[in-house]
Amino acid sequence: MWEGKCLYVVLLMAVYWCTEALPLAVTAMLPVCLFPTMGILPSKKVCPQYFLETNFLFLSGLVMASAIEEWGLHRRIALKVLKIVGVKPAWLILGMMITSSFLSMWLSNTATTAMMLPIANAILESLFGNLETLKENCKDKSDPEGDSQVNMHVLPCEKQVLTTENTPDWTDRSEQKNLKEVRKEAEYQMKVWKGFLISIPYAASIGGTATLTGTAPNLILVGQLKSYFPECDLINFGSWFVFAFPLMLLFLILGWIWIAFLYGGLNTRLCISKHDEREAAEAKAKAVIDEDYKKLGPIKFAEGSITFFFIMFAILLFTRDPKFVTGWSVFFTKGYVSDAVTGVIIISILFFFPSQCPSLCWWFDSRASNTPYVPLLSWRKAQECVPWNIILLLGGGFAMAKGCEESGLAVWIGNHLQPLAQVPPAVAVILITAFIACFTEFASNTATIIIFLPVIAELAIRVNVNPLYFMIPATTGCSYAFMLPVSTPPNSIAFASGHLMVKDMVKTGFVMNILGILCVSLAMNTWGLHMFSLHTYPDWARPLNASSATVATHAMATMNMTG
Repeated sequence: MWEGKCLYVVLLMAVYWCTEALPLAVTAMLPVCLFPTMGILPSKKVCPQYFLETNFLFLSGLVMASAIEEWGLHRRIALKVLKIVGVKPAWLILGMMITSSFLSMWLSNTATTAMMLPIANAILESLFGNLETLKENCKDKSDPEGDSQVNMHVLPCEKQVLTTENTPDWTDRSEQKNLKEVRKEAEYQMKVWKGFLISIPYAASIGGTATLTGTAPNLILVGQLKSYFPECDLINFGSWFVFAFPLMLLFLILGWIWIAFLYGGLNTRLCISKHDEREAAEAKAKAVIDEDYKKLGPIKFAEGSITFFFIMFAILLFTRDPKFVTGWSVFFTKGYVSDAVTGVIIISILFFFPSQCPSLCWWFDSRASNTPYVPLLSWRKAQECVPWNIILLLGGGFAMAKGCEESGLAVWIGNHLQPLAQVPPAVAVILITAFIACFTEFASNTATIIIFLPVIAELAIRVNVNPLYFMIPATTGCSYAFMLPVSTPPNSIAFASGHLMVKDMVKTGFVMNILGILCVSLAMNTWGLHMFSLHTYPDWARPLNASSATVATHAMATMNMTG
């Protein structure tokens, strides 16, 4: 009975999340009113799920990101990387992808995409000129009336025949050749332009998977692990980074090769310098990057301070308990200091640390003028930048998972997944990742992982496989939504620029999805297998397995007695 009621709530929330009939955050709060009133879970167990320590870790990442954006450090990082990689199209696409993925590890992928697209457009205009002119040149100008409208930005015809009254036929053929070359070059430039724009949201989605705070599904995994398997402490910021960062790099490189190949960035000019009109355009683009970087001026005190605290934030989270070496958490009572504690300690400093270097004269002479005190971050700015709806969405996922566990719905679902026990685990990983990646094309990745993670955990228990072997690929796969503009906010932002078509994203994203699925499968069956001991069924998963069996036995006994 309780399973049916909980299933009703889960399906209702799934429909609302997928259709967005209600705002996502409002749907996430439905367990607060439905679980207690339907007798599934008391409110004192539901409400605390909305602010677990996982939410504090997410909040600390968001606050750090808002401080980075406040002082423009993200723009300095982006321009510096572009200065390093150079201005050839393929290298620029790589620079865009590296910058976007790195920033997305700490900022939201939406903010990263919104910040990088204007930079990309400025560089593209320097390389290829005005976009409207470029589109005009792509059109067929074979009729004589349209010849005068062609505006050739680069690569003029190498062989030009002077117009004379005595050679009209040669002139016509030369003009037709000019038009064909202009159109061919303009089509190439449009392909490169699309490659630039499409690489940014894809890299932002890939980069978010590398850290726990990079994207919400990673934190949902941690929260649901603590709910289902309280004894499991294998996933924290450090251990996840060691596993996911190489996976992110591998996928990023393969994605860059595919995008550069598809959109014309890979050619002999990648490594060989040629003196042509393209070189002049590239020099102009390089000048634009250099000029924008010079406008930033020297590193200010606030930027240096944010850089220091950002590095401390990453180092302390990584070294707290990285599993492969002893972390600094051993200096405190075991189990007391978590990633959330570490994150809150660092971001708390931002609210009182000065953004300008204090004057030392004031310490010796109180009448001397002192630098005005402005902290690195104000609470007003933090409130504006923190997406509280996502925090509620996280809490709704944890509440749903708690309801599935307490009501026995997870056990009921697991009993109906028994036929999947015949599938080899390695094949199951590919199938799970592919299914989640396809589903998240049409629904929020956060909602997707909230709905399916309890089911996947129960499936792993039923087939006697380490739950992490199925749960980690599902979590990573739900960030691989590349095929549709509505799949993720970064895709929508890039599509809204008006320079991409749906078929461009489908064509590129389909192969990206396949590459992502293969990369996840490789990671899980190589370094992930040894990092998390995935080849053995862990002791921390046995209590749930035992309780599940007890519940199932009790249910069977009840049915026999009533029968």
